[in-house]
Amino acid sequence: MNQQQQHAIEYLREENRVLRAQLGGRRLRFNDDQRRSLAVKARLLGRKMLAEMATIVTPQTLLGWHRKLIANKYDGSARRSPGRPATGKEIEELVVRLASENRSWGYVRIQGALSNLGHELAHGTIANILKRNAIEPAPERIRKTTWKEFLVQHWEQIVAADFFTVEVWTRQGLRRFMVLFCIELSTRRVQIAGISAAANGLWMSQIARNLTDADDGLLKGKRYLINDRDPLFGGVSVNAPRDRYGVCKTTTPVAEPEQLRRAIRTHHSIRTHHFRTHH
Repeated sequence: MNQQQQHAIEYLREENRVLRAQLGGRRLRFNDDQRRSLAVKARLLGRKMLAEMATIVTPQTLLGWHRKLIANKYDGSARRSPGRPATGKEIEELVVRLASENRSWGYVRIQGALSNLGHELAHGTIANILKRNAIEPAPERIRKTTWKEFLVQHWEQIVAADFFTVEVWTRQGLRRFMVLFCIELSTRRVQIAGISAAANGLWMSQIARNLTDADDGLLKGKRYLINDRDPLFGGVSVNAPRDRYGVCKTTTPVAEPEQLRRAIRTHHSIRTHHFRTHH
């Protein structure tokens, strides 16, 4: 920054202070375009610089406008259509708990237990809940290892993978970038596997090759890579990693956020501490 630019900034600051003094204690009102314009510029400065410069509104208000701007971009509430009311979350959790803790119980036995507790659910509703949560019918459920048992037995040999997104202001406007990260469950060692604005199968295949590198790949010495049901994971060829290094890609059960709770906490930490100043 040259001396003339610095003088221009100092002049604008002084002009701003004079205008604020003329307004006195009167509250300013902004339209949507003005809020949007200030929010975009404020996010580029960051909270610390705003605390030194912002005088019209507080830094908290400016950054709050920015968060609302991003939320509105992906708000699909206006496009939602009415439909059959979904089963209450607490009732669904109760059905899952009964089936998980009583592995020999079928739909009729679960239906009876719910009735004793004052909840009347149809046979088909119970079946759909269990299917949605990847819980097998009673005969299959008895023979299979539970997800919790699988994690306990193979904890030292598991790496979890997950995505999160960051919103970045670019010359083309607000763009969403996908970030793929992996976490070694036993040590909590985290590795950013890739960042892309256009994630696709080719990008994922290259990441798979990097993770299974014979010298320093994160999957070296591991047996399982677990991930959720994001379609991007479906495009990765799992045969090559399995054949070369004995790594098996395993999908988490549906609607089981607790199974990847460490990964969820990790991507929140990454977003907070590493991407805060870059978008």
